[in-house]
Amino acid sequence: MTDEASAAGAARIIEESLGFLYPAALRAAAAVGVADHLADGPRTAQDLAAATGADARNLGRVLRLLATRGLFEEDAQGRFHLTAAGDALRTDAPVSVRSAVLMNTDRTMWLPAGEMTRCLEDGTSAFAAIFGMPFFDYFAQDAKTAAVFHEGMAAMSDPENQPIADAYDFPPRATVVDVGGGHGGLLLSVLRAHPDLRGTLFDQPHVLAGHRLDTPDLADHWTLTEGDFFTSVPPGDIHILKRILHDWEDDQSVTILRNCRRTLAPGGRVLVIDAVIPPGNAPHQAKTLDLLLMASLVGRERTEREFEALFTEAGLRLTRVIPTGTVLSIVEGVAVVDA
Repeated sequence: MTDEASAAGAARIIEESLGFLYPAALRAAAAVGVADHLADGPRTAQDLAAATGADARNLGRVLRLLATRGLFEEDAQGRFHLTAAGDALRTDAPVSVRSAVLMNTDRTMWLPAGEMTRCLEDGTSAFAAIFGMPFFDYFAQDAKTAAVFHEGMAAMSDPENQPIADAYDFPPRATVVDVGGGHGGLLLSVLRAHPDLRGTLFDQPHVLAGHRLDTPDLADHWTLTEGDFFTSVPPGDIHILKRILHDWEDDQSVTILRNCRRTLAPGGRVLVIDAVIPPGNAPHQAKTLDLLLMASLVGRERTEREFEALFTEAGLRLTRVIPTGTVLSIVEGVAVVDA
């Protein structure tokens, strides 16, 4: 390697090592709600600081960095504009991801990521060493953090739900059980896209309290069921698990899948809706999110072969992987007879 190539590589690595400051700035802008104050037109950092209660000089520095990525744009008069790319940072945007940004950059994600070396040394999550207990135990005793998580997951999920609901040919008049379905965003989209279906939203009581299914067009099409998917799962023709298995180790994921299989109607299907890591070196969001899961939880994103192994151990057969037009795929499985 030439000295010139070596120097270029060194410069790139230094630049990469500073990359964590971009999501830090993104979080700061989302936390003070700066995008909400740009919906009606450009404003200076001083104006925005007065509206948000932020320090004007430092807010300008944050927005200057975010402008290099196209979320904001600074004009010659020193006013900041909200771009089309940054519009989703508004709280009331048609598809707002402000809550998702606040979740992904919350201290429960941020601090373990900074301690990722622990994962290499200990072979497990860095979360418990920092917070004194596993991820979901911490959330169970901290209502404020739990709310950040559930609202953030809903914000991440909402843009995906309709494409996923449209990507699968649900059988007529089936009962669809959304296992660990949170506030029911996906089930809402499925029932609206397929009015002859009935749905069961299954989760823990404190999660179901925030469900979104009580709408006039879905009257009498759904029920709520409280429980723990490690113990049992309600019966149904279709069990859907969106962004569930990636939270857990293989043995825990197999337990969840076995519980689905036990109550699956004859001829039924289990639909695992997760990212499927593609082969090769191309970028994919699953490869990034996999490290967040490694640091804060105990789960992982998986390849098709790894999903197949989970299904087999749970008494299921992987039948196909269906793309959805989002970063998630539908991994379909059926019960193996006499398994």
